[in-house]
Amino acid sequence: METKHPKESLIVNTDQVMINDLNNYNTLFGGTLMKKLDNNATLSARRYARAKECVTASTDSIDFLHPIHQSDSVCVESYVSYTGNKSMEIFCKVIAEDMITGERRMAATAFLTFVALDDNKKPITVPRLVPETEEEKFLYESGKERAERRRIRKQHSKELTEIIGLEKPWEKGVHV
Repeated sequence: METKHPKESLIVNTDQVMINDLNNYNTLFGGTLMKKLDNNATLSARRYARAKECVTASTDSIDFLHPIHQSDSVCVESYVSYTGNKSMEIFCKVIAEDMITGERRMAATAFLTFVALDDNKKPITVPRLVPETEEEKFLYESGKERAERRRIRKQHSKELTEIIGLEKPWEKGVHV
């Protein structure tokens, strides 16, 4: 089986924070950051699997640790941190840098899971991951536990869809 290292999937994207990216607290909108994370993670997955199409299977968590201000640059780094047979977990870290003082801080971390698809939109097997650095090894060793939590959460979501209704909110309680 083919193997790859996390660095082979590394994507680094640095951008400035524009005024239209700010919320009413003058910090970066969470949704704007989420889009940056998904874009970066998609490229990491595609680079790793060398697939034309990779789809987001889940967004496990986005932990907002520090606000990002207009005077900051925002750097998103992403790479494959764990693999299953047909899935890739992507770890993203967001580093904010004050462009005046040079102070850098970890603004957010996130885990997203992707599946690579063939031309028929069927999942394909991905290479086995071989971590090298201390950070990569830590993420890889804790990856199986995160994958199990995803499986349980997905099962719970499937059960929930059997219970929740699809009726239109404005028609609830209306009897004809």
